[in-house]
Amino acid sequence: MQLKAVKLRDFRAYKGEVVVPISTLTALIGKNDIGKSSILEAIGIFLGGEGLKPEASDLCVHAESAQFRIGCVFTDLPPDIVIDATSRTTLGAEHLLNEDGDLEIHHVYERQGDKLKDLGVIGIAQYPSAAGVDDLLLLKNADLKKRATEREVDTADVDLRSNVQLRQAIWGSAGDLQVARTELPLNKEDAKTIWDQLSEELPVFALFKADRPSTDNDAEVQDPMGLAVRQALAEVQAQLEAVKRVIEQKAIDVANRTLDKLREMDPALANTLAPQFRTEPKWDSIFKLSLAGDDAIPLNKRGSGFRRLVLLSFFQAEAERQRNIGGSKNIVYAIEEPEASQHPDNQRMLIDALKELATAQGCQVILTTHVPALAGLLPTASVRHITRGADRSTTVEHGGNIMLQHVADDLGVLPDARVSVFVCVEGPHDVKCLKHLVRAMRTDDAVLPDIASDRRIAPIPLGGDTLRDWVDERYLRHTGIPEVHIYDKGSGVPPKYQGVCDQVNSRGDGSQAFLTQRPEMENYLHPEAIQAALNIAVTLPPDCDVPDIVAQAVHQAAPDGAPWDSLDEATIKRKHRNAKRRLNNDAAEHMTSSMLDEAAKAEIRGWLAAISQHL
Repeated sequence: MQLKAVKLRDFRAYKGEVVVPISTLTALIGKNDIGKSSILEAIGIFLGGEGLKPEASDLCVHAESAQFRIGCVFTDLPPDIVIDATSRTTLGAEHLLNEDGDLEIHHVYERQGDKLKDLGVIGIAQYPSAAGVDDLLLLKNADLKKRATEREVDTADVDLRSNVQLRQAIWGSAGDLQVARTELPLNKEDAKTIWDQLSEELPVFALFKADRPSTDNDAEVQDPMGLAVRQALAEVQAQLEAVKRVIEQKAIDVANRTLDKLREMDPALANTLAPQFRTEPKWDSIFKLSLAGDDAIPLNKRGSGFRRLVLLSFFQAEAERQRNIGGSKNIVYAIEEPEASQHPDNQRMLIDALKELATAQGCQVILTTHVPALAGLLPTASVRHITRGADRSTTVEHGGNIMLQHVADDLGVLPDARVSVFVCVEGPHDVKCLKHLVRAMRTDDAVLPDIASDRRIAPIPLGGDTLRDWVDERYLRHTGIPEVHIYDKGSGVPPKYQGVCDQVNSRGDGSQAFLTQRPEMENYLHPEAIQAALNIAVTLPPDCDVPDIVAQAVHQAAPDGAPWDSLDEATIKRKHRNAKRRLNNDAAEHMTSSMLDEAAKAEIRGWLAAISQHL
């Protein structure tokens, strides 16, 4: 199950209902004390995050009632639900999906004085409202059979032991069900059974707070280590349940034999007793994991920057692990202010790790920030801009140039005043590949400009997706700063970007544009670099489609993979994107100067010469 949205009603600073869309990577951006952390903690409360509990003080001071809600909307739902040994059903068949076909659950609380009462969970669904068929999920088997009889439903082909079949028969005979948006309590009979099963499928939640106390039992670094234990437990849950059943069976067997002996002496007393196995083991409290330093200094006594580096390493390790093997349950990683106590270079590394983690199967990343430099590194699609009006109402903006302009104005995300030249390429992958190619050449010629770290050089992917890309491109034409454009030649005739290059070169303002002599940046990569990074051997004919060749090679190297020709178009496109990403990130990183032939070096020197003249 994947989180699609969070709905808060009268929770803390959120007066009325506020909807926050959630994607695989979500960045909550806004000024201090706007309520970003409250969203993370609300998700944690709903998903059962460690140490997160609702309190009476969570009721918004401006609320018009004593109740508040935390709602979550989920996609990627279980294909079926097992009610009992004879009954399987689906959420759709039980009318438990909302108007968008998603699962929407609200947890409701009520403040009573200084106490908080849990009013339970309700499903928000397009549910039958016609009289006599609007309560079927809440009825026992006997009541369902009685209702079927009262409504003269034909049950000749219905297993009367199955509540699922009885409900479907009753609904099927009702004609117009008058389906409408309904708040359905999930607190009894099959409604409760379904929710109990869904609860086991909820994502694992981990919150990394910016202001964690430095104690031995609650050190910041313990969060990722504790999560490692919880993830491991989630992956072996079936085996743990089997162990529990074996222990239960053996324990009850001992209890029964004890009662048999007691029955020989006092039958009446023995008959008043029965074995009850009530233990629900807290596995995560049994297993503990920590990191210890050789110098005997506890990690929680280290500086906050040091502890954050451990956190950075955790996310990088998780990104790699999740990319290679998918977990059995989805995971939501929530991190407050990842920029805290970190050098800008580490901030960039952390954001890259989080972005990589968000692409892994079953992973979602939610972070908060109010720092312009970090906000500029975030993909525009991930941004949620939070503001509060004079009437205390909260607005969550999502998508569009107006929202991005508001973020830029709110945080001051503006182009770097030190920039002397813009280097414009097609997309983010081209930026990364170009940086690695130049890095390889600089090992032989350190005089070449360092486009990776020289702040006077601003590489801009014109098809880029970060907030910084958007801001820089928006202001590009108004800065008077010269531009060097490098575009893929491609395979078309004439080249796709020939007209753009001609236009740039005719400006007369010092700007220059180049078309690569090879189809794409990937055509400059050497097969040895690809093999070192992806562990596959490929032959690359001149002007070939490198991402396509690599995507097929990676697919064919996987055990038991389906034939490439049998894959659907969407799967092929996804594998092609993944290959392109890994080529420009991983393979390009393995490039050395000796892997570049003289023609490639001469061409790249031409690009760098155009850049150097503006420094």
